[in-house]
Amino acid sequence: MLFRKAARQDVPSIVQLLANDKLGQLRENYTDPVPDAYFTAFDHINADPNQELIVVENTEKELIGTLQLSFIQYLTYRGGVRAQIEAVRIREDVRGEGIGQKMIEWAIARARERKAHVIQLTTDKQRPDALRFYEKLGFNASHEGMKLHF
Repeated sequence: MLFRKAARQDVPSIVQLLANDKLGQLRENYTDPVPDAYFTAFDHINADPNQELIVVENTEKELIGTLQLSFIQYLTYRGGVRAQIEAVRIREDVRGEGIGQKMIEWAIARARERKAHVIQLTTDKQRPDALRFYEKLGFNASHEGMKLHF
């Protein structure tokens, strides 16, 4: 497997991964061509040194996974940096092959490289399998997360 920074030409494949589950179908708009809003978002992410949109390729150079890693500077923890994992997706036909574990292990190693003091993520309560997966990898549900959608 190859982990690399996403390129603009990866955007349609990434959006397809994001839309390929029950919740993603409700919030994403995977069409051909992909709406311009996704390319605009990619450009903003790509220009920000504290954002890393990552894709994973198999040995045939097919895109099989993606995640976004954000580095957030804080005053707390003595001016520490917090890493946030978002939008972890694995292509449906390769799920269950250990790719997700390797992706999270990669993200943890990358956060350590960037001197983050903690790495965190959220998962929707409608994804109990994901919750068990993250707990198995050592993540602890230590806080109650809250959101206000606009």
